[in-house]
Amino acid sequence: MLVVLLASASARRREWLSERLRDTGAALEVTSLLAPEPPPVSGLAVRTQVEQTCLSKAHAAVMELTVGGSHESPDFTLVADTLVEDPDDPLVPLGKPSNKASAMAMLLRLSGRRHRVWSSTAILQPPGETRGTEALHGGWTADVWTEASIVEFDELDDERVIGLIESESWTGKAGGYDMAGEARSNLRLVEGDEVTVLGFAPKAIESLTGMIS
Repeated sequence: MLVVLLASASARRREWLSERLRDTGAALEVTSLLAPEPPPVSGLAVRTQVEQTCLSKAHAAVMELTVGGSHESPDFTLVADTLVEDPDDPLVPLGKPSNKASAMAMLLRLSGRRHRVWSSTAILQPPGETRGTEALHGGWTADVWTEASIVEFDELDDERVIGLIESESWTGKAGGYDMAGEARSNLRLVEGDEVTVLGFAPKAIESLTGMIS
C-alpha cells in the first residue's frame, strides 16, 4: 500500500486530503513540522513568498524525515503553505493572525471586498528512479505547484466581526477566516478552486491522485 505523509498541522488540510484519498487505496499519515515557519513580510510578491515558504517546508520535512533514518520513508510527502493577498497590494500578505486584534484587523480589511488567496504545494519523493524538479537533501526531490483563487467577502457589520472573532475560527487561518467553517456564509468563490483557499494547489492534488491511482 502506498503511503502519503501530510507534513502539516492544519486540521482542514488533513480532513480534506483524507476525504480525497479515501477510495484510492493509499494510506494517509500526518505529522507536524518541528521547524518554525518563516513569517510573511511586506515588499515581496505574495505569490513568491508562498512558494518560497513551501520550499522551506519541503527542505525541513526532508531533514526531519531523514534524521535517525530508522523509519521507512513514505512514498509521497506533501507540504503546503497559504497566504492571503491584501486587496490593494500584491506585495502585502495577510498570514495567520497572532491574536484577536490582528484577526479583527484582517477581517475588517477584507470586509466587502475581493482578494486573492495563494496556495503552494510540494510533493516530495525519496531517492529513487522518479525524481522531481527541485533537488532537496540526501537525494530527495520535489515538484511544486503554486495557484491562486479569488474570494469575495460580504460587508461585515460589527456584530458579525465580533462573532467570527469570538468563534476563534480564525486561529491558524491565513487572512483570519476559514472558508469551510464559520465564515462560509459571508463569502463566495469568484474565481479558481475552493481547495486553493482551503490550503492546497489543485494541480498538485491532481498530480498526486494520478500517481497513486
